[in-house]
Amino acid sequence: MGKIGGFKEYNRTDESNIVVEERVSNYNEFTITLPKDKIKEQGSRCMDCGIPFCHSACPLGNLIPDFNDMVHQEEWESALEILQSTNNFPEFTGRLCPAPCEKSCVLGIISEPVAIENIEKNIIERGFAEGWIKPQPPEVRTGKTVAVIGSGPAGLAAAQQLNRAGHYVTVFERDNAIGGLLRYGIPNFKLEKGIIDRRVAVLEAEGITFKTNVNVGVNYSVEELNAFDSIVLCGGATERRSLPTKGIESKGVVQAMTFLTQQTKSLYGEVVSDQIMATGKDVIVIGGGDTGSDCVGTSNRHGAKSVTNFEILPKPPVGRSETTPWPFWPLQLKTSSSHEEGCNRNWLINTKEFISNDKGELVGLKTVEVAWKMTPGQRPELIEKEGSEKIWPCDLALLALGFTGPEKTLSDQLGLEIDMRSNYKATNYQTNVPHIFTAGDMRRGQSLIVWAISEGREAAREVDKYLMGYTNLPTKGNGDLPNL
Repeated sequence: MGKIGGFKEYNRTDESNIVVEERVSNYNEFTITLPKDKIKEQGSRCMDCGIPFCHSACPLGNLIPDFNDMVHQEEWESALEILQSTNNFPEFTGRLCPAPCEKSCVLGIISEPVAIENIEKNIIERGFAEGWIKPQPPEVRTGKTVAVIGSGPAGLAAAQQLNRAGHYVTVFERDNAIGGLLRYGIPNFKLEKGIIDRRVAVLEAEGITFKTNVNVGVNYSVEELNAFDSIVLCGGATERRSLPTKGIESKGVVQAMTFLTQQTKSLYGEVVSDQIMATGKDVIVIGGGDTGSDCVGTSNRHGAKSVTNFEILPKPPVGRSETTPWPFWPLQLKTSSSHEEGCNRNWLINTKEFISNDKGELVGLKTVEVAWKMTPGQRPELIEKEGSEKIWPCDLALLALGFTGPEKTLSDQLGLEIDMRSNYKATNYQTNVPHIFTAGDMRRGQSLIVWAISEGREAAREVDKYLMGYTNLPTKGNGDLPNL
């Protein structure tokens, strides 16, 4: 726990941001780190809960009260050890996780919850600054070889855990840099890519081999892949959802991930032909999630003429909805830093048509206001509001509608079964082909980064058990304790 009664003595304090006018002029991270004494105060707010709901709400099973207590006592190296016992990459989750732990914090019932995510970020950043993060190669090698396909958080977590078990691990990435969606799907202003490079350097020093520009099943055969003793598929859910809407083929209707990936690649000097820019355009982002928010922030940095956001669902309440009481994940309005930079947000809007000129170029969107009819025992029904059609000027429409599942190239060539949700089917992370395992979004569908890391860790444990007949790799909630 933190300081006895600390939650009554100290208020929650979050990082502040560089002013909008300054931060939208570049693509750098813009949070202003709190002083160390303020971070200590935030750790001191942790209560002596009989049941730490934060711990159980975290997909990784992070030992949150324990590292909060160490921060309160200014035992930062001990806090780092506790944090890293369950989380391979706190530098990612501390920036990008929506923090389900905070939504279930007991203190949140009566006050602002403990600033867990920011504490986590500060612990790991201090660890790097002080030189406490050192490569830890295994003392003994098993001689077993494992191929990990995909270098997102699930793949990297699986790779590190399997390497710690002593296996020879090779990570294959089809793009030209490591990181998966961390690299190309998350804008630089949320995660500067040097943060990824810093971690990859540690993983390489631990003995993991990385191979980029390798698209298994395309320029690398599955026969070569099957030469490994085991395979872990962590390619993510990359099939992008579209709209069955008239005019969808108009020039200027673009998938959000294409837009975001091009921006990151160009920022780092990679050649991007015909880059899609929002400069001087009326931009409409369709989809109200994190990817939509990232498109808003990127469009503002491009210098868009206007940025509008459509969401087909109702506007959530500002406070926690009664339908999602503590400690559940709340139905609640989320206003991101990108929204604050400039965005006209609209709810209960459905796109009826993408309007183009005689050159096939997008010039507008036709929409209609909608409502949802809820009938017990039946699927919600979308009802259009009569007479509510509207034409919006639009030069660039960005589709941030999520993903429908993983691509099927690998599953087809490897003979893998698919489940009812179009994901790779697995039992205890093992597919119907015994030496092939899968984890992350490829197995569970589009989800959170913290779930991806958890999946990678748990899959690694099952692979190790398959290869060796036993495993000493930890499972969630048990830190570094062996699990036979």
